[in-house]
Amino acid sequence: MSTQSAPVAPGRLGQPVDPLELRTYLIALDGWLDARRAEIETLDEAVRASEHSDDLTPDIALGLQLWQSIQSRYRRLLQVWDRGRVGPKEREQLSSLVWGRLDDEAWGGLAGAPSGMSLPEACRMSDALTGQLRNRLQLDPAGTEAVGRLRDLRATMERLRDQVALEPPQSAAEARTKLAGLTERLEQLSEKAGRGGDIGGLLGPLEAESATFERDLIVGGAMRRQHAPVAASEPTAPGRSETASRLRADLIARGQHLEGLVATVAGVVPNPPKYAVPDVTALGPVPEDPAGLDAYVSRLERVSAAMDLVEQANSEALREHGVVANEIIMVRSEAQEQGIVDDRLSRLLDLADELAALDPRPAEALAGLVASCRALVTWLASGEGDR
Repeated sequence: MSTQSAPVAPGRLGQPVDPLELRTYLIALDGWLDARRAEIETLDEAVRASEHSDDLTPDIALGLQLWQSIQSRYRRLLQVWDRGRVGPKEREQLSSLVWGRLDDEAWGGLAGAPSGMSLPEACRMSDALTGQLRNRLQLDPAGTEAVGRLRDLRATMERLRDQVALEPPQSAAEARTKLAGLTERLEQLSEKAGRGGDIGGLLGPLEAESATFERDLIVGGAMRRQHAPVAASEPTAPGRSETASRLRADLIARGQHLEGLVATVAGVVPNPPKYAVPDVTALGPVPEDPAGLDAYVSRLERVSAAMDLVEQANSEALREHGVVANEIIMVRSEAQEQGIVDDRLSRLLDLADELAALDPRPAEALAGLVASCRALVTWLASGEGDR
């Protein structure tokens, strides 16, 4: 199975992104998204055929949720990018979209799905998760060159070094020790391979531990930021200013998403919520004086609370609207599990897919059709349809 690592994101949080660097990144991210989706589909097929499908299916679901969240942010980046027609304001928005947190409701309440990750962190987590799944499913062909897997492990170690460097003092020592142990094992395997030894049985465990460690570091960093106080008690004004800049960038990215969410809800949901999305840029830049900085952070907190209200109302409306579409997937999966192959059911499910794709959807008709599909599955599973 061919694999492709996520591209390196340009710039940093709080700084306008360079247009040429972003163009290169968007092209690479588009190719990565296509390759990752194909890889997830292959992994999904392998999971369904595996004896441990119950244990691995949640990881597949998380991988899909990661991919969908990354793709949504990618599409938003393309909208703001607008074929390169960007000014100072758009460059700041693009930087916030790359380095601000992804959308919490994209996870749909999925167990084990972290919130607060940036786009680059989500991409790295997707790399780690799919690598772990490949190893657990043993999808690497028997003739895979060990040198290729060693090369991938070295790339993983470099990512781990970057991630360990971000650990707080209380966990940094343990993380460095863990990384040192993994690196030493990698060097030992490289030396053994250089001597002509067989390392096929030793690569898998190291790949699995490295992927798990990388995933844990990413999730831990995201969770620390999520639960960190908004206005940390920094000893100096520059530290408080950095905190305010990060919050401002986060809210800008969140506002961009909420505008898309509100537009989506308005297009598909009857009587959508009527809340407006606050404009963070209307507050102006982060002030430098301490008094002004405190007042600015307070206003940012009020904007955040207003966004919470907009997000909750629209997410609930969209989630209720998506229940029927999810039921279509569940009915189709139930039919597959029962081994049911029936042209009538297939036609009904195809019609349900067509109705679900309409904008706006005929909600009552779609709900009735899904109920009919479910009843037909029950009837066919009972064997009465064979009489």
